[in-house]
Amino acid sequence: VNRFLSLLHSISLGLSDAELSSMKFLSRDKIKKRKLEMVQSGRELFSILIEQQEIAADKLGFLRELLQRIDRGDLLSQVVQFEEEEPLAPDDEPDGHEKPVDTICANVGREWKKLMRELGMSEVKLDRIEAAHRYNLYEQLVQALREWQRWKGKDAKVADLIKALRGCNLNLVADMAEE
Repeated sequence: VNRFLSLLHSISLGLSDAELSSMKFLSRDKIKKRKLEMVQSGRELFSILIEQQEIAADKLGFLRELLQRIDRGDLLSQVVQFEEEEPLAPDDEPDGHEKPVDTICANVGREWKKLMRELGMSEVKLDRIEAAHRYNLYEQLVQALREWQRWKGKDAKVADLIKALRGCNLNLVADMAEE
């Protein structure tokens, strides 16, 4: 999966409707009003910005500025981390056990609680995780999956995650995790 597109997808999942609206407003000098009115998600906004060459994997200044202006330091830190990371060489890639979890974390978004309920996690644990990582959906899911792995121990299987994803109608994420 393209690291840059994965970053944009993760940021898009973390945006509220109000934050998306603010980003659209701040992009008015870059994108025509008619196009902006059609934008319904962060992914759509980012696609237009890519088309108009305002953002790219090696050109993230405007994206950083947008995230700064809407006061989303957590998402801004993902951009900074992306810029600092070197692309993985084939032998540095995570082992097969890590990949499905990374894929799940990058693509589940706001449905993370539904997934964790399907895996049998208690509401108390979910609320505690949400409170600890209030503005970072990605981190909420990472911590929830770690908690689930601690709780299940050796019984924590990728097959169970995929079954739970399908149970939540997150079939595309399940397919990606299986690959």
